[in-house]
Amino acid sequence: MNRQQVESSCLRSVGHQGTTLELEFHSGSVYRYLDVPSEVHRELLAAPSLGRYFRLAVRDRYPYERLT
Repeated sequence: MNRQQVESSCLRSVGHQGTTLELEFHSGSVYRYLDVPSEVHRELLAAPSLGRYFRLAVRDRYPYERLT
């Protein structure tokens, strides 16, 4: 999946395809979140704090798998 680099103290890059959201963290870990609507992806990219939006709207709300 292609991910775009983002300005965030938490996230390095974000990608979305279909209903899959892929997040790369500055730690190097990559997680794939499933069943994530496009609206959540758009709101994540538009959020003043990507890390805060991730914690409130993505983490613990969607099934995920760790890729690396």
